[in-house]
Amino acid sequence: MLRHCCGWKVHDPKVIERFPAKAIRYFSIRKFVRQGNALLISNNRRLLTNKIQVSVDLCFTTRGYLAICTKQETFNLQIRIGFKMTFVTPSPTPILMLLYVHPEIGRYLRNPESVDIETEDGAKPAVEMYLDAFGNQCGRILAPTGRITLRYDNTIERSDEPEPVFADACQHPVEDLPVETLQFLLPSRYCEVDLLANEAWRLFGNSQTGWSRVQAICDWVNSHVEFGYPHANPMATAYGTFLSGKGVCRDFNHLALTFCRCMNIPARYATGYLGDIRVPRSNSPEDFSAYFEVFLGGQWHVFDARNNTRRFGRTLMARGRDAADTALFTSYNQMLFEDFVVWTDEI
Repeated sequence: MLRHCCGWKVHDPKVIERFPAKAIRYFSIRKFVRQGNALLISNNRRLLTNKIQVSVDLCFTTRGYLAICTKQETFNLQIRIGFKMTFVTPSPTPILMLLYVHPEIGRYLRNPESVDIETEDGAKPAVEMYLDAFGNQCGRILAPTGRITLRYDNTIERSDEPEPVFADACQHPVEDLPVETLQFLLPSRYCEVDLLANEAWRLFGNSQTGWSRVQAICDWVNSHVEFGYPHANPMATAYGTFLSGKGVCRDFNHLALTFCRCMNIPARYATGYLGDIRVPRSNSPEDFSAYFEVFLGGQWHVFDARNNTRRFGRTLMARGRDAADTALFTSYNQMLFEDFVVWTDEI
């Protein structure tokens, strides 16, 4: 008898392949999943048909056989996203920018992406576009001397449902993890797995594995770290946040994802737009928002230790090992910011 996965409807039995689950290694799904004329995108196991996205997951039976489960999501939530940034450079300055929506969801944008650049002398610096090692859309410019203003304004379609809960999502033994996830178990610039491993096992070693363990980590971080913009420190690390008990959204999520890595759960850092959509409006100015993703049950899932609730309209811009991989700007000279405004509004 097939076990249902997270409440999703089990697909047509014709597509059930009788192979031992361990032998599948999560990739044979790419061989036979089809829906009409929609094609499987192998990187993230998602199908697209008009405004309906079909998410594909793996479900294991108690006998070790594989079933395909799908869930349809309608993308009818219209969100205006954008920013205006003004800064001054003392001389021509090379700058790397991660200011674009992630290519994974770029198809939901109403208009082609473009960052408008205004300079004091009216010149338009050329933007060289490229993808970095994590698949983030990046731009490189040589900013001229003086004041520069960057503007971006677009509309994106997102799911009109809150982020889903996959309470049955299992934790994989390390030996069964896809090799591309292994780097997200290692220490990184802001995530000192080696320094926090003992504390992580002391705090969460007796918790239920899988989704429940990640949620327990988020609950602990959310209740033990004090949020405040005066606590923002670009040099703060997960271990430093653990000791101080203070931070901003990136610190909450650095600490939570480091605890996950300590518990052998692949976890990666992410950043993007997250406005006060269908939640009480905050008095704080809007900003980009950090969160993290964990690999459970054969796919990546969103968690947010700062807000610690399932949200509407989250829009991914960049992901990586930690904030060092997702900096909005990497400047090879001095930059003095004069203005910084972000908007994320439901239309």
